[in-house]
Amino acid sequence: MTVNNLVTGWRWLTASALLMTSMVGFAGAEPELPPEAPGELADQAPRVPLLPITGDVAGDLAVLHTSYDDTFAQIGSRLSLGYLELVKANPGIDPWLPGEGTLITLPRQYVMPETRREGIVVNLAEYRLYYFRDGGVEVYPVGVGTDDNPSPLTDAEVTMRLESPAWYPPASIRAEYTARGEYLPRMIPPGPENPLGTHALALSEAGYLIHGTNKGFGVGMQVSHGCFRMYNADIAGLAFSVAKGTSVQVVDQPVKLGLNDGEIWLEVHRGEEEYSEQDRSVLWQQVSERLEQLREEMPGVEIQREAVELAVDQADGIPRLIGEHVARLAADGSEADAAASSDQNNNNFLQLWF
Repeated sequence: MTVNNLVTGWRWLTASALLMTSMVGFAGAEPELPPEAPGELADQAPRVPLLPITGDVAGDLAVLHTSYDDTFAQIGSRLSLGYLELVKANPGIDPWLPGEGTLITLPRQYVMPETRREGIVVNLAEYRLYYFRDGGVEVYPVGVGTDDNPSPLTDAEVTMRLESPAWYPPASIRAEYTARGEYLPRMIPPGPENPLGTHALALSEAGYLIHGTNKGFGVGMQVSHGCFRMYNADIAGLAFSVAKGTSVQVVDQPVKLGLNDGEIWLEVHRGEEEYSEQDRSVLWQQVSERLEQLREEMPGVEIQREAVELAVDQADGIPRLIGEHVARLAADGSEADAAASSDQNNNNFLQLWF
C-alpha cells in the first residue's frame, strides 16, 4: 500500500479533475501510527496524529494506492476515516471494489469548526469529532444520530470514563425491537454483541455517550439513536486522554470558512452520498450568507467565483482555496481607497452569484 502526501500549494481550483491531478507525483509516506505495545498501553495510544493548526486550517490531503482486496470500509477502519467521507472524496470509484492500484483521496485536511477550540467538538454535518489539545487537534470520524433520533446540539462536558461498559437499552429502543417482533434484553453485558463497544465517555447531556461499537461500518455516517459512535480502536485511546470535565460542544456546520495567512478556505459538506437539487440549493444559500458576512467583516476580501462554485457543486468536504484577504494600497498610499476597491470587487461577485 503506497500513500503520497498532497502538497497544498495549488491556487485556484476550477475543476474536480485538477484536484486529483495535483496530487499525483508528490512522494511521501503513509501517516505513521504509534507502534503497537502490549496490553493497556496499546489501547491508549491515539491512532490519528496531533495536527498543528495554522490559522483556521489543519492537515493535508493525501492519496493512497489501493490493494486488490481493499474496500472503503476496510480502509476507513484501518486509517481512522469514515466510510462516507471516503465515498464523497472519491467520486466515480466503486467503494466496494476500487481495484488494484487505484489512486484514492484521503480527506485529511480540515477547516476548523467555528466554535471554541477547546476539548471535544463534534460537527454533525461532517460526521467528525475534533479533540483540541496541546495547541493542536486530533480528528476522528464518528457516527451520529438519524433524522428520527437526532444527536443533540449541546455544550456539555465529560462526566465519566467507562471501560467494558454494559448497555441498558432505554424503553424507546426496546419498544422498537418489540414492534419488529424482536426481543432485546434489559441489559447487554460487555462483549462482542454490545453496541457500546469497548469504551465510552459519559456526557452531562443526559442519556448520551461517546462510545465504541460492534458495527464499525456505521462510523462516519448517520446511524445512531443520538449517541456518538467511534471505532473501538479510536475511543480506546480517546477515553484515556480526555479528563473528566472536558468540554464537549456539538454543532451542525455543513459550511465552514477559514483563513490561513491571508488565504480564504471553504469546506462544504452534503449530508448523504446522493446530492439532490434541494440540498444543493440549501448549501448555496448558506455559502452565500457566510460569504456576505465575511465581506462585511473583512472589506479587503477577493473571492474567486469558480472556486466557490466547485466547492458547492461537489460538497465533498474537501477544503478549497477560494480567495484572499488583500491589503492593497492605492498609488497615494490610501488604505481606505484600497478597501473601497476590494469592496467593489466583492459586490460584483455577490451580484453575479448570490
